[in-house]
Amino acid sequence: MAELAGAWWKTGVIYEIYPRSFADSNGDGIGDLGGVIAHLDHLEWLGVRGIWLSPVSPSPNADWGYDVADYCNVDPDFGTLEALDELIAGSRRRGIEILLDLVPNHTSDQHPWFIDSRASRTSSHRDWYVWADPRPDGSRPNNWVAQFGGAAWTLDPRTDQYYLHNFTAAQPDLNWWNRDVRKAFDEIIEFWWDRGVAGFRIDVCNMIVKDDELRDNPPATDADAVVEQIWGQRFEFNANRPEVHEILKHWRTRADSYDPPRVLLGETDVHHLAMIPPFYGNGSDELHLAFSLPWLHSEFDAETLRSVVEATERGLPEGAWPVWTGSNLDTSRLATRWAAGHPGKLRCALLMLLTLRGTPVLYQGDEIGLTDGEMTKAALRDPIGLQYWPHASGRDPERTPMPWADGPGRGFTSVDAEPWLPISTPDHCDVAGQIGDPDSVLTFTRDLIALRATHPDLHSGAYVSLPSPPGTWAWRRGETFTTILNLSDVSVELEIAPGTVAIGTRRLRDGERVDRALTLDPWEGASVQTT
Repeated sequence: MAELAGAWWKTGVIYEIYPRSFADSNGDGIGDLGGVIAHLDHLEWLGVRGIWLSPVSPSPNADWGYDVADYCNVDPDFGTLEALDELIAGSRRRGIEILLDLVPNHTSDQHPWFIDSRASRTSSHRDWYVWADPRPDGSRPNNWVAQFGGAAWTLDPRTDQYYLHNFTAAQPDLNWWNRDVRKAFDEIIEFWWDRGVAGFRIDVCNMIVKDDELRDNPPATDADAVVEQIWGQRFEFNANRPEVHEILKHWRTRADSYDPPRVLLGETDVHHLAMIPPFYGNGSDELHLAFSLPWLHSEFDAETLRSVVEATERGLPEGAWPVWTGSNLDTSRLATRWAAGHPGKLRCALLMLLTLRGTPVLYQGDEIGLTDGEMTKAALRDPIGLQYWPHASGRDPERTPMPWADGPGRGFTSVDAEPWLPISTPDHCDVAGQIGDPDSVLTFTRDLIALRATHPDLHSGAYVSLPSPPGTWAWRRGETFTTILNLSDVSVELEIAPGTVAIGTRRLRDGERVDRALTLDPWEGASVQTT
């Protein structure tokens, strides 16, 4: 474990990029790898140590890249394999590592493996996917429902069998009981790691293995997750199988064989905190980092957030390292979901994420307080939004383009191009408008990242919860830093050890001397370096 103590992914900040919406370098309205390369200086200036790229693999875009048609190439919308090599090299020169998105649960129905698999019951790739006969009455093999709604089975008339798809029908699920599938992914992983990719974010890694008997899921109860109650069943047999840990242990062994070791960041799509620690194994033999949906979906409330962090700290095995994020490509941005447009709430959220014990993951635009975009039915691209409009707009609002400057195209694309999703960002919210402002959200975020990088207690120190009044949350990192958040509508006074405000959500307080008591206005926070 000693060699991981100062690993970049523990001490640094990871920045998630949705390439299609980050920056368009060729004027076609679609973000691409050239756009990411053009903004590496911004990411170096911001101080991030890693970039997680959402899928750039060739895809028919039934689910916008998460339906992969070729695991070892780059979609022409984004550029070329050589452009990705350039991005890896250019990032590394700036001290930034690249993580790719690995999608092992399913492929596109246009992937050569599935095209062959559905050709006949005896094709060489037939058993690479989950196929099953109809029940005697001709109905589906079991009661499983897809994550996007509807049955998780589609009948293929050519062979009179059903294939499994836990997402859209264009995303058939792979059969991870097949050893050839596992061998193929070993080769895919090594292909990218040998090119200099520092690791993977693993899509729905808890779902890879399905029950080998294809048993019905049991009915949901009041104790089950909301999404399970909505679909009426607990995801017991189409996800969260114990056998997935064998795969993760195998990948960890391969990751640790590299110098430096590669990183495994898992999308652990589970809704109970107690289900997350097993994905760390013994603390050093499965995932390095496992995302927490209970955290991401928490209300922005002091007691709720504190309880999630402290339950996480208690539950993780020795040596395991938490990871915290407030936004991602599938979840409403923190500036909308947690802050609701309130500047104090936004800064408190950023202060929290960047001073907790664990790895912070920022989503593109978090650093400028970017809110969800406005959508119309005509503009929708996400299959969830298209299916459930007007009751939901899907994930497009958090995927709208990154604003880099003012004016037409907002610096994302050329002035005469139509962006793939509409840009509805307020005029004041862009990088160019904030970068020179010492009181901007962007400057605050950069200074927070720099403070965290400079002080070992902030990036590596233990978390210790401190007593605080209702509506507030206080914790100590290591021996020298105390963070206090007032997540309430009233002013509060807290007793703390003497020190100096290292950074506050109100920047005028930076450097202020604190003598045993600190008064915070509503929705104000500060990190105090104690003396």
